Amino acid sequence: MTASIVGWAHTPFGKLENETVESLVVRVATEAMADAGISAADVDEIVLGHFNAGFSPQDFTASLVLQADPALRFKPATRVENACATGSAAVQAGVKSIAAGTAKIVLVVGVEQMTRTPGPEVGKNLLRASYLPEDGDTPAGFAGVFGGIAQKYFQKYGDQSDALAMIAAKNHANGMHNPYAHMRKDFGFEFCRSESDKNPFVAGPLKRSDCSLVSDGAAALVLTDSETAKAMGKAVTIKSTAHAQDFLPMSKRDILLFEGCTVAWQRALEAAGVTLEDLSFVETHDCFTVAELIEYEAMGLTPRGQGARAIKEGWTQKDGRLPVNPSGGLKAKGHPIGATGVSMHVLSAMQLLGQAPEGMQIKNAKLAGIFNMGGAAVANYVSVLEPAK
Repeated sequence: MTASIVGWAHTPFGKLENETVESLVVRVATEAMADAGISAADVDEIVLGHFNAGFSPQDFTASLVLQADPALRFKPATRVENACATGSAAVQAGVKSIAAGTAKIVLVVGVEQMTRTPGPEVGKNLLRASYLPEDGDTPAGFAGVFGGIAQKYFQKYGDQSDALAMIAAKNHANGMHNPYAHMRKDFGFEFCRSESDKNPFVAGPLKRSDCSLVSDGAAALVLTDSETAKAMGKAVTIKSTAHAQDFLPMSKRDILLFEGCTVAWQRALEAAGVTLEDLSFVETHDCFTVAELIEYEAMGLTPRGQGARAIKEGWTQKDGRLPVNPSGGLKAKGHPIGATGVSMHVLSAMQLLGQAPEGMQIKNAKLAGIFNMGGAAVANYVSVLEPAK
């Protein structure tokens, strides 16, 4: 049984000083149900994606969704977590319940509030998504982990600073048109390429412009089975999903290959009966620009070591052969961890129904690919979406 997205909600991402985890959850849950045209009584199951890891003093947050409506009381509600792929883990949990026939309507919410945490604590919290026995003392936290990956890539394939700056510039330019984006500013290639007081090196060859933003935000969607979706006001079919979990220690794998990403893409494309060339666009996990670069290779867009071709030859621009991150990606949109994967599904659904904001809409979008990653290519989730027929 195929699941369909029939409603959604999305807050702006950024520093949301007047919000709490609870208020964000209640807001998007309420708005998503209204958007789907359902009541709280219609919901069979709730899945909340919330990474936390110390960002919020309130843990055990699944029941916060019930605050949206008294009619949600006694519904099954579960919080899921899989590092930065937490949002997609929540979506896939909902899809599985639909497929198993244990739920007809599932409310999926993703949330994170990160900006109230002091900078050093942010780094410490994020580093918990690495293998602490090996990486627990990494300077600059998770940026240091990916700085090391970038350094290894440069050593093997040459200096890729131009490519990374082009990826950053592309995503910031795209984010200009996304009203939900944390940073809506077109910095341009020269700023992203050059070290400056406003763009210092953070870790290895990665500058501030290579790193995703610390953000607050939430997103939600309503899932139902494909038959029920036919009677709804709008529907986007989740054609396939895949999840490939890899070893946590980077010492047990070749970190430049992102093999879990490759496996997840292969499984999802095969299950959907499509190829990468069939996709209209991709939303991918650019937690750092080097991640997007390696993901070009891992998804099969270019051979290994040649990811720079995709950005330098314009393939991944909004008008290219495979637009990547028309939303601005994590780089510009922001990365409130538990919300990110849900956000990717919401914005992709909007694209496929021609409802994306002006300037962000991909022309004639028919098929979307989504890649959401937890840790350094550890938790790998891919979804393929299409408008319901």
